[in-house]
Amino acid sequence: MSKNFLMFASETPSPGPIDTPSEQRLPDRESLRVLIIGSRRGVTGTIQTLHRLRFAEVREWSPLLPGPNPGEVMSILTRYILAD
Repeated sequence: MSKNFLMFASETPSPGPIDTPSEQRLPDRESLRVLIIGSRRGVTGTIQTLHRLRFAEVREWSPLLPGPNPGEVMSILTRYILAD
């Protein structure tokens, strides 16, 4: 299953800066980030499970990035919601 994710990961644009000018112009929206950290297999499997549950498309996640500990990777999903 991780082969499918890796094909999509190459198509995913790398994450941009946290505060882009377009975000600053939209005060009624706030960004939320979902972070998955773990083994390569665990992260890709979780992303695929979330896709099957219609939580997020695989292409919406960042490419696999080095994790905080040796042998770990991480991926980030950014969503925008209406601010209160």
